Amino acid sequence: MNFLKRISLFSICITVFITAVSFVIPVKSKLSIRFTNYAGNTILNLDSSYKNQLRQPFSMNNIKYYISNIVLKKKNGSKYPINEYYLINELEEASKQINLNDIPEGEYTSIEFIIGVDSLHNCSGIQSGALDPVNGMFWAWNTGYIFLKFDGTSPLSQSPGNTLEFHIGGYRSPNNCIRKITLNFKSPLLINAAITQAINIKADILQLFKSPTPVDFSKLSSVTDFHNATSIANNYTSMFSLIEK
Repeated sequence: MNFLKRISLFSICITVFITAVSFVIPVKSKLSIRFTNYAGNTILNLDSSYKNQLRQPFSMNNIKYYISNIVLKKKNGSKYPINEYYLINELEEASKQINLNDIPEGEYTSIEFIIGVDSLHNCSGIQSGALDPVNGMFWAWNTGYIFLKFDGTSPLSQSPGNTLEFHIGGYRSPNNCIRKITLNFKSPLLINAAITQAINIKADILQLFKSPTPVDFSKLSSVTDFHNATSIANNYTSMFSLIEK
């Protein structure tokens, strides 16, 4: 066999090999998690006015909160953790959708996540991405992250300019404001390479001022440290629910 024939045969073998490999490489499985902010049963509109549980009027300038430590639980009980941090910002539409790739195939029964930033990353100093202080969610004076930030106004507020300011954070006991949320699917969510699945999560912002501790804006219009922070954190455990067809 001469040199040219050897080269030709080698090229054919490489082509066959690449073609064969292309057939066995699995398509990446994809999952999107979409957060939509609501006020009760209507999608949140920052230009609208709302009322809290005590029927006190208020408006919102913005709402931001951290979602982290996401865990997908399979039907067989195994768990798939996603060790990333996401800042949901009402003013940034793209931030409300989390796109994930390479999710292990299988049937999933629930999703877990925490509101806030775990103690490890609270103690890791200045970071990048969603945890970058440029996002306005880092307390320089407290060396830690604000887990949820709500800013607005109410005519009943006694703060200057009738402002409402609820900046909730803190990970040290007894003022730990990290809260875990578990949402169970009505039917198992099938993840495979053939389809891009979506989890749609409703975040009802009115729950911030509802049970278990209803907030009276005439008496409490600002929370920016540990005082009353855990009460608001207990309230935001009820913010989240699944939007299922």
